[in-house]
Amino acid sequence: MVRATADNAARGRIGGYDPPSVGLAVIRIGPVLMLVVVVTVISFLSPVFLTTRNVGNVLGQTAAIAVLALAQLMVILTRGIDLSVGSTLALSAVVGAMVFESVQSGPIVILAMLATGTAVGAVNGALYVYGRLPHPFIVTLATLSAARGLALWLSGGQPHRGMPDIVQALGGGLLGWLPYSTFLVAGLALLTLLLTTRLVWGRWIYAVGGNPEGARRAAIPVKGVLISVYVLSGLAAGVAGVITAGRLNAGSPTFGELAELDAIAAVVIGGASFLGGRGNVANALVGALMIGVIRNGMNLLNVDAFLQPIVIGVVILIAVELDVIRGRLEERFRVIQAVRS
Repeated sequence: MVRATADNAARGRIGGYDPPSVGLAVIRIGPVLMLVVVVTVISFLSPVFLTTRNVGNVLGQTAAIAVLALAQLMVILTRGIDLSVGSTLALSAVVGAMVFESVQSGPIVILAMLATGTAVGAVNGALYVYGRLPHPFIVTLATLSAARGLALWLSGGQPHRGMPDIVQALGGGLLGWLPYSTFLVAGLALLTLLLTTRLVWGRWIYAVGGNPEGARRAAIPVKGVLISVYVLSGLAAGVAGVITAGRLNAGSPTFGELAELDAIAAVVIGGASFLGGRGNVANALVGALMIGVIRNGMNLLNVDAFLQPIVIGVVILIAVELDVIRGRLEERFRVIQAVRS
């Protein structure tokens, strides 16, 4: 016993725990801790917040952003960014509504919406990779404007009412107090988790983001990986368009305004790095839920509508700064662990 205590002390352990390991664990679950704090504070300020009806509202309102965040995570893991997802969402919803006016078929409408999103994503990926642009910010900023303009032109600037029953169910249907869209998000999250952790392609994403030059030397198809993540981002925007159109029973060119910022904020709040190679599915969902909880809490507390964007902007700035601090602390803890080992 004396010898074990001496060994622990010699290695810098406290009560059998290694402080650097504990510090790394806290950093990894940091987004969850932040969400718990926010939920606790809002629940004290508003007794309605934790009711099943309101929790269902939060999940339903967050579903589209969660889907966009899952795809944005893969893009950011490769050191990229997709600013076009909000406009792509709107374009997909408008196309779906217009198709429904001609063809009364739910599967065809959904297919049209998903195909629209995928097409925009393919354009983003192809232009970025084969156009040899310095950063995807440029091409996705261009398609942000182009997709929104196309949605406005196709719709005449007006919402088109009506969606198939299956789309309305996916976007606004309930199982008790749980929205069907929550199960859709859970399924997509599980699929994304499997893609990024169980497939070689998923490891390639982290490799390309962590060290692009090293990935090329390792014969990883960097161009194919980059194009694939933007195609998936566009597809996710189409899925988010299905959810939004079903929830509001319409296709409107104004859908998804600033949704790209919410998705990016969700991923950053979840601990992903703009430098690439770091982030995971669970924390991206936590970040999306954080955005939804904050927005819902502000509505319940009657925060002025003009102040709400300011609050979200401050949250994004804090999240980015915390990401920088988190990276530095993680690096220091790893150095300490390496030295002690």
